[in-house]
Parts: sequence; C-alpha cells; structure tokens
Amino acid sequence: MKIHFIGGGNMASALIGGLLGKGFAAADIRVVEPLPQQRQTLVEKFGVICQAQVDAATPDADVLVLAVKPQQMRLALAPLAGRLTCPVVLSIAAGLTLATLSAWLSGYRRIVRAMPNTPALIGAGMSGLAALPEVTRDEHRMVEAVLSAAGETLWVEDEGQMDAITAISGSGPAYFFLFIEALETAAQTLGLAPDIARKLALNTGFGATALAKSSSESPAVLRARVTSKDGATAAALAVMAETGVAAGIIAGARAACARSAELARQSGAQD
Repeated sequence: MKIHFIGGGNMASALIGGLLGKGFAAADIRVVEPLPQQRQTLVEKFGVICQAQVDAATPDADVLVLAVKPQQMRLALAPLAGRLTCPVVLSIAAGLTLATLSAWLSGYRRIVRAMPNTPALIGAGMSGLAALPEVTRDEHRMVEAVLSAAGETLWVEDEGQMDAITAISGSGPAYFFLFIEALETAAQTLGLAPDIARKLALNTGFGATALAKSSSESPAVLRARVTSKDGATAAALAVMAETGVAAGIIAGARAACARSAELARQSGAQD
C-alpha cells in the first residue's frame, strides 16, 4: 500500500514510525515537506522518500494523508484540486470539516477526517474518525491500517461528534498533564523532593489508568474501593468536590467542544 503524506511534522512522524514498525516498506511512503531540515530528518530517521512539493506521483497514492496545519491546508491542497486519483484521503488536521476539505479538492468525496492525539507519538494514541458516505469499507480498513500504527481508532457516523472527540481525546492529554502537574506540586508542598514527587505522580497516574482500562468495572466503582469512610482519600475527595474539580473538568471539556465547533465554522467560511 502506497501512503503519501502532505506535511512531515510530529504527527506524520509518529504515523510513519508506527507504520515502519508494523512492517510497511519505507519505499512505499512519500512525504511532501517544504522545510529542508525536516526533510533531511525524515530521510535520516526513517529512510522514506521526501520531496519539497507535490509531483505527479502524489495524487496516485493508495492513502493520501493530509498532515499540515489547518491554516496552511487550503494552499497545500491547491496543486491537488481536480487531480486526485487515489482511493482515499485522510485528514488529521483539527477543525477542518469534510465539506470544507471536499470543496478545497474540487468536489472530491472519498475523504476521512481524523482527530488523533499526542500519545500517538509513543504508539498509544486515540483517534476518532468520520467519513463521507462515498468512502467504502475497504477504504475504511486502509485508513485504519494507517492510524492503528500509532494507537487505537474509533469511528462515528455523525461528523458533528468530532467536536466532542476533540474536546475529550484530542485535548484530553492536556487535562491529564495538568493533573500530574498539580499532583507533583502537592507532593512537593508536603515536603517530598522534586524527583520523588514526579515519580509518584507519574507512576500513580499510569497505574490507575492501566487498572481502569483493564477492569470491567466503572471508574466510580474503582474510586469507591480506594475510598475508606472517614479516611485520607475521603478527606481529599471531599475538598476536591468543594473546590469543583470534577465540575471544572466537565466545564472545560464543554468549552473545548464549543471552540472546536467555532473553529470549524470559521474554516468553512473561507470557502
């Protein structure tokens, strides 16, 4: 399967590394990347074919991955408009709707929109996907083969849900990083050295997430099991409830969802 990338930044690099790790051939991967230093890095690190601009081979890929920043996408797609012959286009650009991408590609309709997240950089990503009706089952599987190289995938039928996915899994790592940061700070205020504080926060977060993922029980049940009546955990959770920790997370996710929808509307207004 020939996979071509438009853009060779961090997320493209994560996918390329994952694909090579799963046995894809470097000779079947091409990257269009305008920055010379980044092209050199990709060639040295992965051995893939890199070029500065779109050429005749680019529209003929089996999967064409759009991995440039949203504000640069329209310009990047201009050389491809009306020329695509590839089975499917996969966009990993946040906020750009399927309708907008189709319009910028002169009505091309076999497009999948994905919202990956930064844990893809270590092969632990979570990507939400939505597709136009013209995308076939085989093309769904081709896209999954690309994104599953960097983590797990989840499809939604309603593209409108992509804003919620952006708020939860796309922005979600930042929420966890904030919690880790706060837990580290708390440990230090309690007299623990910075290196000990970090190790405790990171490993506790990792272990709790791994336990929740492997368990058939809900996080609420798992939380209750840690919380003895009138114990230390109960005291902490009572204060967190009073200060609105859970409510703040929910409100923040709602704000992220609303902002994602607003950005999508703004990108569509550029048509």
